[in-house]
Amino acid sequence: MAGLGAVALGTAGAIASTAPAQAAPVATGAKDVTRAESVADLARLRARDGEVAIVAGYREPGDAGLLVYVGSEDGELAANGGTVIGGKHGTRWILQHDGTVDFRVFGITGPEKPADDALAAMVNDPRIRRIQASTDLLFRRRHRFTRSHLEIDFGGHLLTTDGIEQNTHDNPFGAVMFFTGVSKDVVVEHALAEAWPELTDAVAVPDASRFPVDSWWAVQCDPVAGGGADERELQRFVQVTQQIDAHHIRIDYLNGWPLDKGRKLSWRQMEPVAGVRIANMRFLGAGPFDGPTDGSFPDSRELTGSHPIAFEYAIHCDVADVHASRTWWPVIMRRWNTHFTTERCSVENPPTVFYGGAGYLTQQIYSLYGRVSDCTSSNARHLNDLTASAYCLVENCHGDGDDQGGNPFTTHGQYEHDLTFIGNSGLMDIANSGAQWGTSAKRITVRDHVCSWFVAGTKITDLTLENVRVIGRSTFDPQATMTINADGAQVRGCTAGLLAIGQRSQRSSRPTVIQDSTFALPKDQVLVQTPVTATVRFVDCTITGVDGVKARGSGPVEFVDCRLSGPAAAAPFEIGASRLTIRGGSVRDVRLTATAARDQLVTLDGVELGTERADGALLTRAAGGVITWRVNGVTSTVPKGAAHLDIGTGINHARVTGSQFVGGGLRLADGFADASTLLYTDNVERGVETVLPAAGDRVLIADVLTSA
Repeated sequence: MAGLGAVALGTAGAIASTAPAQAAPVATGAKDVTRAESVADLARLRARDGEVAIVAGYREPGDAGLLVYVGSEDGELAANGGTVIGGKHGTRWILQHDGTVDFRVFGITGPEKPADDALAAMVNDPRIRRIQASTDLLFRRRHRFTRSHLEIDFGGHLLTTDGIEQNTHDNPFGAVMFFTGVSKDVVVEHALAEAWPELTDAVAVPDASRFPVDSWWAVQCDPVAGGGADERELQRFVQVTQQIDAHHIRIDYLNGWPLDKGRKLSWRQMEPVAGVRIANMRFLGAGPFDGPTDGSFPDSRELTGSHPIAFEYAIHCDVADVHASRTWWPVIMRRWNTHFTTERCSVENPPTVFYGGAGYLTQQIYSLYGRVSDCTSSNARHLNDLTASAYCLVENCHGDGDDQGGNPFTTHGQYEHDLTFIGNSGLMDIANSGAQWGTSAKRITVRDHVCSWFVAGTKITDLTLENVRVIGRSTFDPQATMTINADGAQVRGCTAGLLAIGQRSQRSSRPTVIQDSTFALPKDQVLVQTPVTATVRFVDCTITGVDGVKARGSGPVEFVDCRLSGPAAAAPFEIGASRLTIRGGSVRDVRLTATAARDQLVTLDGVELGTERADGALLTRAAGGVITWRVNGVTSTVPKGAAHLDIGTGINHARVTGSQFVGGGLRLADGFADASTLLYTDNVERGVETVLPAAGDRVLIADVLTSA
């Protein structure tokens, strides 16, 4: 093609007025150059090997730009009406291009004619590296491709799918464009000869020579013994990076969950699809909106509905600027993907948000190293779903319309780990899909998030929340719910209403700490649920609405420099923890009651207590176990009729020292019979009606300063 550019440029101005195709050369010195007004005209000519043809347009001059073909007498090359044109006597005209081809080259200039054949021809042509669209398009087939290293840019135009062929049942990969890797028909199955520790990329295999460096494998472990049917800690698409020795390989993945010796692994070698990028599309799904409103079966829309993109066994496959509505399955569906981005995409108004798997923007299953950013959803099920995935980032994504039944941000609970969410807004529900998959996750981090509902109460280990604001909304959750699992959870700078702390796992080595946060509890809230055995520590927190609140778990509960308050007529705060510690801070209009459901240690150190209520006691107990009291440096102010401490039942060992009591009363006489002990020293009483037991071998009262 050397020199063709000059010939083509010199001829372009004359093509529009030329006569029908003629074989005569058009420029002095040019050899075998033919010109034609349309592809149809070109098809009436016999092509000779190496003959150059310049065509003014597909149907008429200019409708597809200037087209250049080279002739071939090899008739075995299939004509496709675009890049390969059938000529006279079985010859072929082959389109010349720089790797970029437009749908217009196939005569597709709008949605009047389906573009499926053109898409298939271009994707399967290895000479084409970039496909672009200049008009709206119509697709009626669900394509499956194995092509790599290709960009498809739809130029912001609308893709419609009215009349698309039926999908198969429960098939989110029946997209208009499904790119998938190819099996190498190699499977290696074995039991681990040695344990595979967490965050380790070296793994024992029977024969390392079967795992070539740079080969790709879908690896999974056997189900968890006694667990759900699909409960596996490992399902990832990984690359072999090193053969360490005869029985060890290294992969490009630090495993998130330890596997014991004897656990079974299955490896399937794949040739991945790589380097595909799809961008700049508006997509309108097919099918009606009418159907079951609760997600029940049958729903024919799973067969008639449509969605644009799916990837499986894919690496470095990206999607950008895709905006869809009325889609059935996820707009971008991924499984066994690694190293990918999804950016500036959106979904709105899918036909359902209740049918399982439908109505998403994007779902990633068994995926690694992904980034989802700058995406939005409206009235959809999930903006982003990370299932059995790891080391992914979701940033600056925003979901609205979640009153309709979906929640924009979710993980499946299939042993996800090391996922990070930054600067997003919308409901969040982590690892909550059910016991079948394990309801487990690890090291999930959420920063700078705003929502009206945040649920992370299943087996989530080392959850980190920073500046998460849960703001109640009357149309969805007025209580502004936040739930967490007390297994290494760390909450900093967060705001919510209802806070519920449960415990369903014990995997973490770090404490559960809630710090610099604010909560407005509803009446009778169970703050710490019964199964909690871990220590829960509140630091510099403000907790209002303490009215009938309960901490039922046996694990220690600590409040350090916190501010607790309730309405003046509030019901008691019932504490069932084995140890309650309140150090510093203040407790206003809150009556603390030790339930004595077990032996308890109650420590108040340097706390400011107070109430305007003229009855009851700020600190008391119920009948039951032995309670040890440590009250030191407390300042308590109550009106007449109320009590600072009322210890009137059970066995008690109390040390009340260095404290100041103003007004009200101290009622300690009845709680220190045989087997109880009391040390009451160095205290100041101002206007206090004190009822203490008589001094003796088990009761020491000394250095008490009293005044009216």
